[in-house]
Formats: sequence, C-alpha cells, structure tokens
Amino acid sequence: MFNGQTQTVATSPLGLRPVIDAKISTLKTKPIENDPQRSQHEEVRHECRKWLDIISGVMLEERQHRRMIEETLENHVQFVNRQWGEARKSVSAAGDYACLEWMGQASKFCDNLGREYIDCLGGYGLYNAGIRHPKIVKAVAAQLQRNPLSSQELLDPLRGALSKILAHITPGDLQYSFLINNGTDAVEGAMKLARAYTGKHGFISSLGAFHGKSLGSLSLMGKLRYRKAFEPLLPDVSFVEFGDEEELEFELQKANKIGWPIAAVVLEPIQGEAGAIVPPNDYWPKVREICTQYGVLLVADEVQTGLGRTGKMFAVEHWNVKPDIMCLGKALGGGVMPLAAFVSTAKIWSVFEKDPQVHSSTTGGNPLACAAGIAAIMVTLEEDLPGQAARKGAYMLAAMRNLQERYGELISAARGKGLLLGMQFKSAEIGWQIVSRLFRKGVLVAGTMSNSETVRFEPALNIPDVLIDEILNRLEDTLREVREGRI
Repeated sequence: MFNGQTQTVATSPLGLRPVIDAKISTLKTKPIENDPQRSQHEEVRHECRKWLDIISGVMLEERQHRRMIEETLENHVQFVNRQWGEARKSVSAAGDYACLEWMGQASKFCDNLGREYIDCLGGYGLYNAGIRHPKIVKAVAAQLQRNPLSSQELLDPLRGALSKILAHITPGDLQYSFLINNGTDAVEGAMKLARAYTGKHGFISSLGAFHGKSLGSLSLMGKLRYRKAFEPLLPDVSFVEFGDEEELEFELQKANKIGWPIAAVVLEPIQGEAGAIVPPNDYWPKVREICTQYGVLLVADEVQTGLGRTGKMFAVEHWNVKPDIMCLGKALGGGVMPLAAFVSTAKIWSVFEKDPQVHSSTTGGNPLACAAGIAAIMVTLEEDLPGQAARKGAYMLAAMRNLQERYGELISAARGKGLLLGMQFKSAEIGWQIVSRLFRKGVLVAGTMSNSETVRFEPALNIPDVLIDEILNRLEDTLREVREGRI
C-alpha cells in the first residue's frame, strides 16, 4: 500500500539505462565559475529561502518588519504595477509605513507591525464565514495531507460530493455544476452554456453591472472605465437599466423584430459594484416571466450575493425566482480557497454531455477547493449565516439611515440587503475621505468599482454585534470630522 515513501524507479526493461548514463557523462558543461545563470539562480534561491522562512514563522525583529514593508512596496512598483499603491489606503492612509497582509482571524486582522483593524470589507464578499474559520481551515488542512490537486484522470469524490450538495441547496431544478476558480470564469462558463444550449449568441446585461473582467464577462460589464481599453469586446450584447423590466421587454421585442438571437439575460440579483442597488420587489419575478415568454435563459450572477450575504442562502430567493443558470463564487471557498461554480438544470446541461471535454479546467474544482466548499456550506447552515446577515444587516442599515438623516449634507443614500450595504456620498471625494479616515481609525471599508461615490460595508456574516457597534461609532466620528473640516 502506498505510504508516502519515496519509491525506487525500476530499471528500464530495454536495458537502456547504462547507455543513457554513458551518454550523459560525455556531455561537456561550462565551468561553474563562468556561468552567469548559476549566479542568478543562486540569488533566486536566496530570495526563496528568505520568504519561505517568513512563511514558516521565523521570528523577525522590528527593523526587519519595517524593511519588509519597504521591500514589498519596491516589489509592487517594479514587478506588479507602478501605480498599485497610489489609490490604496493601506499605503496612503497607513502613516509612516504601509499596511501589509499578515494575519487575520474572524472579523479582525493585523499587519506585520501589529496594527489591528476591523474587517468591514470581507474581501469583497468572500469572507462570509470570517477570516480563517477553524472548521474550514481544518477541512483544507486534512485534505492537504491526502491530495491537493487532481490527477485529471481519476474520479474525484469531493467534486461529486460538492456538486450534489449544490444541487440540494440551489433553487428550482438546478442540478449540475461545473466547478472553477473564480467568479469571472463562472460567468464565462454560463455564457458558453447558454450559447451551446440555445444555439443563439446574443446577451442582455444591465447598466452598472459587474460580472468580471475576462473578455467574455467584460462584454457584459456596464461600466466604460473597465471596457474601453479592451474594445472591441464580444458583439451582440445590449444593456438595459437595472430594475426596469419594461425596458428589458422592449429590448427583447426589438430583438425579435430584427431577428437578433438572444441566448440569455444576465443579471445580478442585487448590483454590488454599482453600489448595493436593490431592485423593486416585483422586478425579478417580472424578469423571470419575460425571459420565459421570449424563450431566453435567465442567468443569475450570485457570485457576490450568494451563500447568505443578503439574508437568504441565495438572493433570488427573496423573490422566489428560479433562474436557468446560476453563477457562484467568492464565499463558496469559505475565504480559504478560490472556488466558484456555474449550476444549471439537467435539460440545459445535456448539451455538455455530447462532449464532456468541451469545457474544462486543470485546477478548477480541485480537492482542496472542494474541501473548503463543503466545509463552507456546512458552516453556513450550522451557524445560520443567512439569518445572521438578515438580522445584523437590518440593524446596521437602520443605523446608517439614521446617520444619513443627521449628516445629510454628506450622505445621499444608505441602502442594501442583509450585509451587502452601501452608503452613497455627495461626491467621490467625500467618499474617499470617509474610507481613508476610517482606515486610520482601524476599520477597513472600500468604494464600489462601478460607483465611486458609494462605500461598501460588507463584513463577515458572523461578525459580533459589539464590532458592528464599534464600526458605527467610528463611522459617526469620521462623519463628524469631515463635516467640521478637521484634518
């Protein structure tokens, strides 16, 4: 039985080993001292050893920690993006030394200098269960002792198990899942599935929409800033106002008249990056009815809203709507592993059965990610994360609206559902001041990608009540400072 020991490779049955060894021994190599590549490789090995020591927990002196901050900034400028730190409050609002990713637990994290912060951003929605939830970490660590990635040939029990679990918890007749690494790939897969099933190639998205930044999903992006540099994108994509089902129906009527084949309507249940935009209560039921009437698929992008974030397991359940395809991501990996999925019905999925290799991924749905996903769903159910989000979100939103009444010269709106909340300010400049000043006070929030005036509040769903109150208190202190013009 395999026990993890190094195994001896058998001698070649053709007896070629001695011939190969003799051939190798005759090869001439350059002298080591004249080999610049060897010198470069030694430098790389030194760099690797240094960072592996840091990863393994070697104790550092304060001066070494400060040097690490400086080196990290240098590395990002020289090897990541020169402008990476320009708009990051972890650089501009952190004082003399930038704030580095270092250690976190539950709803708090600290940098390598020991500065502590309350996490009210949640990794843009991936930390539904908090940072390093012990049950999720334990599951991944246990799977790591067995097998981290897939052989690509053997059947993976965890892939099948997680897909079964998703079939049980998703609404309607959604049954089959394709597991992948991130939300944009889930949307790409959903687009391919919609095209393959319908034989049509057009899509309808919404203004302000955010579905990812790879080429296909970017074509559904409702924000010029992210599109412009990469145009032309996929053709035959049109946009309608989010929350206006009459405009959607008019667009489908036009498509029918001119023979423009629409495969699917792709929508977020609640627009996250547009600023936590919640549609009218009758919007999603009417969209479902319209899509059925015109014979187009309805794709619900639940990458950010799924797994309890809005107070239901999936946001479409607020309106009892059953989509044809659902995209999941972010929190599906429990905040420990990258994991996403697109899920659909047996009828629609049948087009993939003709050739199971027509859509594939080397690392998508790997055993480590699936272990995280199974544990994340278990935690979501055991701790009633959707229920916690509903209760805490209602409390937080009421407090934010109270602040809006008292600081109306700064705040335009407070909105959202569950713990996907947004506070819109009178200008982007005010929003940036709020974000930066809150960071200095030890609270992490951020703006939304498609609405620079709106700041998102997206903490873990199991955040303690006392931390919610602390966030709100520090928010009010910050609003008061901005109103009074204090530096």
